[in-house]
Amino acid sequence: MKALTWQGTGKVSVETVPDPVIAEPTDAVVRMTSTAICGSDLHLYDVLGMYLDKGDIIGHEPMGIVEEVGPEVTHVKPGDRVVIPFNISCGHCWMCTHGFMAQCETTQVREQDKGAALFGYTKLYGQVPGGQAEYLRVPQAQFGPIKVPQEHADERWLFLSDILPTAWQSVKYADVGEGDTCAVIGLGPVGQFATRVAKHLGAEQVIGVDNVPERLEMARRHGITVLDSNEVDDVPAAIRELTRGRGVDGVVDAVGMEAHGTPFQEVAQKAAGLLPDAMARKATETFGIDRMAAMRTAFDSVRRAGTVSLIGVYGGEADPMPMMQLFDRGVTMRMGQAHVKRWIDDIMPALQDDADPLGTEDLTTHKMALDEAPHGYEIFKNKEDGCIKVVLKP
Repeated sequence: MKALTWQGTGKVSVETVPDPVIAEPTDAVVRMTSTAICGSDLHLYDVLGMYLDKGDIIGHEPMGIVEEVGPEVTHVKPGDRVVIPFNISCGHCWMCTHGFMAQCETTQVREQDKGAALFGYTKLYGQVPGGQAEYLRVPQAQFGPIKVPQEHADERWLFLSDILPTAWQSVKYADVGEGDTCAVIGLGPVGQFATRVAKHLGAEQVIGVDNVPERLEMARRHGITVLDSNEVDDVPAAIRELTRGRGVDGVVDAVGMEAHGTPFQEVAQKAAGLLPDAMARKATETFGIDRMAAMRTAFDSVRRAGTVSLIGVYGGEADPMPMMQLFDRGVTMRMGQAHVKRWIDDIMPALQDDADPLGTEDLTTHKMALDEAPHGYEIFKNKEDGCIKVVLKP
């Protein structure tokens, strides 16, 4: 089969690799019909190469048609249309039964002291072959695959694999509900969905912050109040002005380690990515390498006794935190990988509504053949050609 493989920092290519097969009784093999490029895939592309081997298959936002199942897989069968969650969870361990699927005790990568294994995402998370390929072997398929209806285009369902449950969790973690105010820092794919989820869950005012014109315009289409950080000198002050001087009830940081505005940390992050693997891993684990401008904007924008939800990925182990500010203001923080299957039953009614209240079919800007994936990575990384979301069609 053909698959997109990591070949080095800033380089991916489509190669011919062996077809996946059933290896365990809980496996399935799924033929991919759509597989998206995620913002966190760019971390592999740019800064986390020390945790990858040349030839690793990447990608963790897949859906398709079940081709084959192991004998212990009974809830899906060949021919079913399914979405595959990005985290691999068993459904029966303590963590899974308590709703913490991203910490599944069956697939935890204990040798790296990390949570549940992830598709296509480095040695840190199990080095499991990913979904930017023609076929995907799905471990723990007795629980993971989400069966979806035959109606509607793939893009109505595809984002259940990651970014839609991620956005849903981010808003829930920000403790935003009926009548509240919410700010979302970063209007990439997760940020777009987070603004829409906040409105869907009854937030009175939702403010989105970004500096990319296409992202700002997309948010406006969905009734979001937007702030262009290129035009606003002090984003937190502008947010307070929109909220009677108090700040918003909840903030979602949907940017993470790629934030702009911290030149020293940008240099540190890029330098770590260029070191030999062993040294790069040590630098990542020892120094503050994340660009933290978005996080600091979130801290400064939330009201006293409010909640900040960090859903953008951070990778450094020693990043500086303004602990005095957070303690004095009584800020609650929640963060972590999305527990995908925890939220599916809550999200499904919106996806089954023909009105598409979450705008799932107004997110993808580029659809490409798998062979075009390297170009998709380039335009997504560089925010070229109005690119907000790339979906590959194997």
